Parts: sequence; structure tokens; C-alpha cells
Amino acid sequence: MNIKTLGIDLSKHIFQLHGVDTAGKPVLKKKLSREKLPEFMATLSPCKVVMEACGGANFWAREFKKAGHEVSLISPQFVKPFVKGNKNDRNDSEAIVEAASRPTMRYVSPKTTEEQDMQTLLRLRESCIKTRTQMSNQIRGLLSEYGIVIPQSIARLHKAVPDLYDRAQDNGLSEFFKSLLEMQFELFKKLEEQIETYDQKLKALVKASEACQKVMAIEGVGPVTALALIIAIGNATEFKNGRHFAAFIGLVPRQHSSGGRDRLLGISKRGDNYLRQLLIHDARAALINSGKKTDSRSLWMNKLKERRGHNCTVVALANKTARTALAILKKVKIIR
Repeated sequence: MNIKTLGIDLSKHIFQLHGVDTAGKPVLKKKLSREKLPEFMATLSPCKVVMEACGGANFWAREFKKAGHEVSLISPQFVKPFVKGNKNDRNDSEAIVEAASRPTMRYVSPKTTEEQDMQTLLRLRESCIKTRTQMSNQIRGLLSEYGIVIPQSIARLHKAVPDLYDRAQDNGLSEFFKSLLEMQFELFKKLEEQIETYDQKLKALVKASEACQKVMAIEGVGPVTALALIIAIGNATEFKNGRHFAAFIGLVPRQHSSGGRDRLLGISKRGDNYLRQLLIHDARAALINSGKKTDSRSLWMNKLKERRGHNCTVVALANKTARTALAILKKVKIIR
């Protein structure tokens, strides 16, 4: 079979393949199990393999590259318009090939094992922090039902709760509730220890990475944001310039223009919500500390704040940070 482009609809167990030749004529329509797919791809002549950027796509991209294939990932939102008829695996695989045939199609850069490791660390850390916040709010809420109010602070919670389940202290709490409170607070402390472990691993990764050190030189950017930027940018070949990267994150105005009349709305909020959130928070911190500074960046922020207000300045600064980070990472040659 003379296959030029092969579209694969990914799944957990069954994979649908759709291959076309140089003229775009279908030459392969095949369904394979998870066990047989690697063997089939190893015997197939090198071609362009296209998949949706979904769960498991990065793993299969690395496996197919080992077999000598050229691999590209497409965002699912760009594949959906090309689905003909009803949605099924066969039509989805055909739509993937159709989308890849467009010369202006935008692709997602597959992640390496190292990038996935870093992303896993950030995701687990974020999950633990959210769980810690939920647990602290739950403990305060339960205690408020007994007439005990603790201020919103992790440090104050650590200081106040151990005294409450002290068996020798008579604070109006029953022995049964004290035992429950003690078990929950011990779980809370173990969660904090896990977060501390993640922070240590994060600091070690950042310290060993030249790219992270360069990005952290940008005002307001910390270790978490630097690592998230490196993961998102990848090999940087999918981004033409800094504006393209800022649009990828969703830090540009959303348009609703027609008839030659331009109408700009709020930011598009596309792409990686986690990275956009980090950049916005970093921009807020930098803007708060820019009041008494006289460097060119701070003066630009203060003038923009006077003209457009606080929130617009924060978004503009986050946009500027993203574009600066892309330029820095290209300069230190992280492109693989």
C-alpha cells in the first residue's frame, strides 16, 4: 500500500485507521486492537501519521516516531468540522486525514517523556493544593457548627486545631467529634507533607534547567510558571512568533467582526487554562510592585493602567510575558 497520510482515531482498546495515497484516494480502512497496532505500524512503510491531541496521543506519537513515521497532532476542535454524516470511529479517522490535508492547518507539538513528567508534577501539585483548600474549609465549617470560628489561614488552622481535640481541655466538643477531628487533621498534615515533597522536586527541576532560569529572569515569573511555559512551548516550531503563542494561550481579544466593522470583545480564553491562570496571577503581582519603580517596563505598566484600568493592564502584561518567554526559550536553543 502506498500510504502518504494515515489518520488514526485513538481509543482505549480499538483504533480505527484511514490511509490515503498521494492523490488523496483512500487505500486503507482498518480497525485494530491495542495489541496489534504497534506491530502493524512497525511493518508499515514510513508515512505521515495524524491523530487528535487527546488522551494517550503523546505516548503513541513517541511510539510511531520510533517506527520511522512522521507524527502530527491536531486539536479536536479543528477536526470536528470535517466529520461527514454521523459521528463514529470510521468517520472520525477520515475527518482527521481531511483536516491534515489543509495547508494552513495548525498542529500541536507532541510532548517528550521529560515534558510529560514535568506536567505530571504540576498537575499533582495543583490537585493537592485544591484538596488542601477544600479540607481546611471543611474543618472550619464543621467547627463553626459547634460555635468555634477559625480565621481563613493555613497557619492559624495549624495553631488552633490541635488544642481543640486535646482530651484534657473542656471546650464543649464531644469526645466522638474530637476523635473525628483528630483523624481529619492528621490527613490534612500528610497532604501538606506531600505538597512540600512536590515543591522540593519542583525546585530541583528548575535549578537544573537553564531554560527555567532564563524565563524566571522575567519580572513576576516564578518556578511553577517557568516550568509550565516550557511544557506548553515544547519545541517551539508550532509558533510563528510571540503573538501566535499569546493567541494560543487565549490572551488576545475575541473577535466578532463583520462587514468591515471590527468588534473586539473580552479575551478568547482558549488553550491551556492552567498556564493562562498562572500568567495572569504573575502579572498581578508584578503590577502591584511597579508603583515606585522607574524602569521602562514599570513605567509602561503604570501609564497603561492610567489609560485602560487595572484588569486590562494585567492581561496586557501577561500577553507580554508570554511573548517574551517564547523569544527567550528560542534563544537558549531548547528547540529539539
